Amino acid sequence: MSFLFRILGRFLVTLWHALDVARRVFFNLLFLALLAGLGTALYLNRPPHLENRTVLVLDLKGNLVEQHSANMDALMLAGAADDLDRRDTQLRDIWQVLQAAAEDPRISSVLLLQDDLRGAGLPMLHEVANALDRFRAKGKPVIAWGAGYDQRQYYLAAHADALYLDPQGQVLLEGFGHYRNYYRDALDKLGITVHLMRVGTYKSFAEPFTANGPSPAATEADRSLYDALWQSYTTDVEKQRHLPKGNLQQSIDALPRLFMEQHGDAARLALQLHWVDALKTRQELKEVMLSKGAPDDQEKTFRQISFEDYLSLQKTAQRGPRIAVVVAEGEIRDGTASAGAIGGLSTARLIRKAREDEQVKAVIVRLNSPGGSVYGSELIRRELELTRHEGKPVVISMSSLAASGGYWLSLAADEIIADPDTVTGSIGVFALVPSADKLAGKLGIHTGGTTTTWLGDANNPLRPLDPRFEALLQRNVDHIYEEFTTLAATARKTSPQRIDAVAQGRVWTGQQAKEKGLVDRTGNFNDAVQAAASRAHLEPGYHLHYFDVEPTGWARWLQHLDEAMVRILSPSIKMTLSTPLQLWREVPLDSLGPLSWWSELSEGHAPFLSVAHCLCQAP
Repeated sequence: MSFLFRILGRFLVTLWHALDVARRVFFNLLFLALLAGLGTALYLNRPPHLENRTVLVLDLKGNLVEQHSANMDALMLAGAADDLDRRDTQLRDIWQVLQAAAEDPRISSVLLLQDDLRGAGLPMLHEVANALDRFRAKGKPVIAWGAGYDQRQYYLAAHADALYLDPQGQVLLEGFGHYRNYYRDALDKLGITVHLMRVGTYKSFAEPFTANGPSPAATEADRSLYDALWQSYTTDVEKQRHLPKGNLQQSIDALPRLFMEQHGDAARLALQLHWVDALKTRQELKEVMLSKGAPDDQEKTFRQISFEDYLSLQKTAQRGPRIAVVVAEGEIRDGTASAGAIGGLSTARLIRKAREDEQVKAVIVRLNSPGGSVYGSELIRRELELTRHEGKPVVISMSSLAASGGYWLSLAADEIIADPDTVTGSIGVFALVPSADKLAGKLGIHTGGTTTTWLGDANNPLRPLDPRFEALLQRNVDHIYEEFTTLAATARKTSPQRIDAVAQGRVWTGQQAKEKGLVDRTGNFNDAVQAAASRAHLEPGYHLHYFDVEPTGWARWLQHLDEAMVRILSPSIKMTLSTPLQLWREVPLDSLGPLSWWSELSEGHAPFLSVAHCLCQAP
């Protein structure tokens, strides 16, 4: 028996040593693989070598955004739609690259490509166009080529020295404006009633829930807004393309006849209208670029560097006085939000961090928001007010949207600068309370019980809304509107009555807002930087420092892991969600946007929300 135990013991010891060796070998191999991967990554990401007569290929992808979004849901959708390599493009990166390229003697020209550019507000396009114009002012040409141009893409291409279109392409100009979906009849059929408490004749955010079409006031405001934006767009494009005034509108009006005359050839029509300079295939474009630049014999093309590679070469100074830039982009919520969104607490925290930084001498808020939570907006405004009281100037730089709650938070600034085509204003407040008592009746659901006060179950959506509760909410909304107009009057150095006359929930362009006294002047982001530097009495040598919500430690590794997982899983995601994703991409965002409001109520215990939001789209 002892002999058997000795044999078993030796076997177990041998097995243990074998497992131990296998474990060490496995982890050593894994460690070597990680080292090899790190070395490969460092090699592949090494700064590219630049030679003279290099073309900067400005290939704009995704949406133009003020700040990248750190959102796993967005990553999943991008992976499922094969868009991981077409991530959104940060506006600040374009500024940095074009500013550096303009001064870089090795960069001879820019090739502008936009086939993968999906969306951008008109003020954002103005910023890119201004950067292109500054590059051209250095005597360096910009060449634009596209397989086709939509309205946004064409605006930027019009700022090029040469504008080329593929022979199979088209230029599609549609003007501004859109149709909204209205749900009143559908909600009535379901037995759901949406109770609206609002202040502002033009406050049309809730109309899709309470009506079957736009009110006359909403139609009036929309027509005024879109006509002004279209006038701005056509005037600038016609100026850049040396076209007669009114050419774009006249050509669109005559499009059926003109299209027939060109036998349905959209590219030939664009050439005839002088909307493009020439029709060229990719190969013909390559030959043009070779004639203007230098050949790259190894790659058998022209000498070039990509937007991403050139961006990686840029080094931002970290010493000396700073102007802090806090980006506020997206809908405003009460609590915290990741990068690419606005949380009342988290954005206020960034402003506080900038205020407490001794190197920071002024603060710019780059604002792109249709509004949202009143409380979240007020938290940010208070933090900006504290910043001003401590002697650090605050400048608001309005991007595509700065309306409702976005305008509210701007009221603590020393100076508000809007793009001429910023959608702003919409000073108004509303609250929505849904009740589904009729739906409950249809389903045979009944409620009953006892409460010590009439408020005890006032927020139960399966009971009719108590008129006393509705009156309380309306008075609360009235009070918030009074506070909004009073804050605006104090900030703009006028009376609440004069603010009320231009408020009422109506949106304005930046130029109209300037005429109405709602902003100080129109201008771009560079103007905001100059204003902040001047107010802080800064000498040349300061630099911009963006205060972003940055993942640290494990959060950063988890973010990289998220992207890696999405890349691995995206084929399965696409297979599972192919049809819904296609529908998602085809449905206008405006038709889904209003429905997202319902999720707000489920996130807290409040029976209603006081909201300063405009149902606006970036033009």
